[in-house]
Amino acid sequence: MLNPLITGTGAAIAAALLGVGWQLLTRHGVTTTLGPLDLAWLRYGIPALVLLPLVWRVGLRPRGVPGWRLAVLVAGGGLPFGLLVVGGAQFAPAAHMGVFMAGTIPVFTAVACRLLLGEPVPPARWCGLALICIGVGWLGASAWSQGLSTWRGDLLFILAALAWTAYTLAFRGCGLSPWQAAAVINAWSCLGLLVLLPLAWVHSGAPRLFTAPWQDVAAQALGQGVLAGLMGIIAYMAAVARLGSARAALSSALVPPLTALGAAWLLGEPADAQTWVAVAHVAAGIVLASGAVRWPGR
Repeated sequence: MLNPLITGTGAAIAAALLGVGWQLLTRHGVTTTLGPLDLAWLRYGIPALVLLPLVWRVGLRPRGVPGWRLAVLVAGGGLPFGLLVVGGAQFAPAAHMGVFMAGTIPVFTAVACRLLLGEPVPPARWCGLALICIGVGWLGASAWSQGLSTWRGDLLFILAALAWTAYTLAFRGCGLSPWQAAAVINAWSCLGLLVLLPLAWVHSGAPRLFTAPWQDVAAQALGQGVLAGLMGIIAYMAAVARLGSARAALSSALVPPLTALGAAWLLGEPADAQTWVAVAHVAAGIVLASGAVRWPGR
């Protein structure tokens, strides 16, 4: 039988790699043949079909989950979150996604838990959060000083991080398992897409899923629906179960640098020196902010 530390580490690394792949595929999709709603259909439609038996069992309105909590779960972890991400990917390079979204989620989560739940933040975590803020501020100021138009995408990434933070807090104590929550969120996201479909059709015509090259659709279906929508959940839950949430979160530090490297290699978006400075600060900050690193004697 394999050591839980080995399997947990492997699962955590797999979760990070799947997150990187999702970010790169999202940027590639919205800059080539597919639009935001096309990616959203693949991201939420495929998991919704796979997890339909769970929805049938718990219902669209799970018993014991207040309406406001369900709304926050769906908004923070479902379609609104996804549209913010793909919308941001239209305006900013993939490396910015790793910095502004993956970087600010730990900051917003720690601050919200401190203010709303009274959870203490040890000194090492405060230092990590400060490093993240320095990295994010550095990249934002650099882009602004150069007159780049990426600020719209960067802002959407930060809003997506806020949405995910709300989802994280709403999930605590909701009474649903991760799989049940994923099933309900994906189902409601698909219903939201059905509502948006006529408006999108009038505004921009038929979904590009019907006209895009099948290779692009297949790649996005695999990446958005299967790898990110299903396998990512499995990998992260396995990592948390074997390592604990703090050590599992360490793998998130891989996301900013690997996304920047992948964007340069696969998408032709080489990162400049300012971006790498921000990536280094954010990655180091995530390690400290995860809570897995403590000051000596504490």
